[in-house]
Amino acid sequence: MIHTAPAQPERRLGARHAAALCVGMIVGAGIFKTSPMVAQALPEAWQLYLAWVLGGLLSFVGALCFAELAAAFPDAGGDYHFLRRAYGQRLGFLFAWSRFAVIHTGSMALLGFVFGDYIAQAVDLTPWLGTHASALLAAGLIVALTGLNLLGVRVGLGTQLGLAALVLAGLLMVGLGAGAQHLAGQPAATLGSAAPQADWGTAMVFVFLAYGGWSDAATLSAEMRDGRRGIVRALLLGLGLVTAFYLLANWAYVRVLGLPGLAGSEAPAGALMRLAFCRGGELLMVGVVTLTAVSVINAILIAGPRTTYAAARDRAAQWRLARWNARRGTPSAAVLATSTVALLLVGLGDLTRGGFATMVDYLSPVYWGFLTLSGGALIVLRRREPDAPRPFRVPLYPWLPLLFSACSGWLLWASLVYVKTGAVAGVAVLAAGALLLMLVERRSG
Repeated sequence: MIHTAPAQPERRLGARHAAALCVGMIVGAGIFKTSPMVAQALPEAWQLYLAWVLGGLLSFVGALCFAELAAAFPDAGGDYHFLRRAYGQRLGFLFAWSRFAVIHTGSMALLGFVFGDYIAQAVDLTPWLGTHASALLAAGLIVALTGLNLLGVRVGLGTQLGLAALVLAGLLMVGLGAGAQHLAGQPAATLGSAAPQADWGTAMVFVFLAYGGWSDAATLSAEMRDGRRGIVRALLLGLGLVTAFYLLANWAYVRVLGLPGLAGSEAPAGALMRLAFCRGGELLMVGVVTLTAVSVINAILIAGPRTTYAAARDRAAQWRLARWNARRGTPSAAVLATSTVALLLVGLGDLTRGGFATMVDYLSPVYWGFLTLSGGALIVLRRREPDAPRPFRVPLYPWLPLLFSACSGWLLWASLVYVKTGAVAGVAVLAAGALLLMLVERRSG
């Protein structure tokens, strides 16, 4: 019998193409919702801008760490593969569980609230849906997209670059709106109230949420033609563009709405476009934001259940989650389980009246806990496998990996220090995953 080596990623990407993909993996609907939360935590406009600059710089440091791991140990599993290799199968299982029960499903609920908040601000649905309008719209969207995926319909797969272009166009429209306000000589709005004092921990949790996706972008290092310097140029260019657009959007929000107005807005991009270009501008922006949210949720519903299916197949093949529907070409049980958890999280967000903010609380401790471990994984694997080929090495080792792990640990602490319902729920669900792992091991043992 002839054994062939497993296929490996081919080095075909140039720096410009990888930078474009990097932008596409990072930008999303979150930027249209996170800025008010950052403004609520920081009382001065210069602090707001500094937070977004720091977010870009620290994301670049983290991306460099992931770039070395991806170049040395190329695998489609990305950070799941790195963590499993560095810390063992148990932690790999917990990370796969967190993706299913916290990260992917929490992101779906979070984006559902973005969708609902923007529509609810543009169209008064209170007479029909009452105060639950945003949550009901979010739930309806998740149910509709779940139905499409169960039927095997592919909506939005492979359109990430087009989606990124749409979001960037929306951010440019926000900038143009601020320019129009400036030329018209109209003063900034003064709705809301400024934060009494700076809360950098809370602010950076929301900033890094908007920069989320750089860990996926860093895995492109395994496909760069220039394995040593190409990924650095791509990440620097890609994250530089994202940072510039995020600064433009926040400058525009402050210019038109004022910092207190930004802090008090549920849908700042829509509010800005309404002031600058009247009703038509607001509806155009609502269309951009909602289409982005729809596309990203659908992408999660395509990719997320497949990760869940693979992890269940590897750990307990008898589980329903490990079954593949050949006729429809989908892991139907995993799709249903993912959407069910997301709907429960929408209910949690509505129950707490926090919506989007509750989902950030739910996601953040788990997300930053695993990122802290990912920074440590680079150091562990350097020591454990020193002879592994490393086309790219993080500069200033070990200081940059230690800086990244320290920052991730600080954000983990910041997401827990003011314990809220969402954070408690997220940690509890992760603990449930640990109990599930114990049961699986006991049965298999």
